[in-house]
Amino acid sequence: QVHLVESGGGLVQPGGSLRLSCAASGSIFSVNAMGWYRQAPGKQRELVASITRGGSTNYASSVKGRFTISRDNAKNTVYLQMNSLKPEDTAVYYCKGQIAGYDSWLDDYWGQGTQVTVSS
Repeated sequence: QVHLVESGGGLVQPGGSLRLSCAASGSIFSVNAMGWYRQAPGKQRELVASITRGGSTNYASSVKGRFTISRDNAKNTVYLQMNSLKPEDTAVYYCKGQIAGYDSWLDDYWGQGTQVTVSS
């Protein structure tokens, strides 16, 4: 079994910062691409940022220059540093990982989500 657990969400004022973490655990053989998605009320889930195992990154245009995705391959962990937060960044943030287990094929796994609220 493979699990992804996010942490670091919360309430922050506009212009503030938060750092999200997502750790993969379980019977893991390899972790390929990882990413962060978000879903605001009444909207579809959207990609925020992704990172390959080698460190290549991709960002949604709405967060480029404000958010930074990074990862620690030794810890099977991905991070999202969010700066200059805006009210429109308010959403539930989900982590996704492309993971192969010792007893499972490569597949997409999702975390349970962490709430980020940007409000004064």
